[in-house]
Amino acid sequence: MADTDLIKLYSGRILELAADIPLAERLESPEATVKKRSPLCGSTVTVDLDVTDGRISRFGQDVKACALGQASAAILAANVIGRTRAEIEAARDDLRAMLKEDGEVPAPPFDDYSVLVPARDFKNRHASILLALEATAEAAGEAEARQSCA
Repeated sequence: MADTDLIKLYSGRILELAADIPLAERLESPEATVKKRSPLCGSTVTVDLDVTDGRISRFGQDVKACALGQASAAILAANVIGRTRAEIEAARDDLRAMLKEDGEVPAPPFDDYSVLVPARDFKNRHASILLALEATAEAAGEAEARQSCA
């Protein structure tokens, strides 16, 4: 990777997001917890959440990832409260398509993922970028499943 490519990839906005991740503490007694790890780079994201009336009502995360994974987790956390599992899954799928298939940027409120468009060219970073959304979608599904069994 050339120096100019690194500069393009690690923009000031990405570094700002990575330095200030909202909801970056684990929850006490969450309904669901999911830990995801990228085997390629070793990044991990652990998500705790509760779902109330089909919407994420509490959220916390522990992010051990590169700046791109941290920026992704920050964008998610800024928008996650009040979202449904379907909205999270749509954002995840849109982000995956944006990175891997030159798809469109995820729809609002997740359109801040546009800052990660330059990462399309760096396939080895895609898994880390997707971790937070993948963990959140899975945790929301687990919370809903527990509620339907109760």
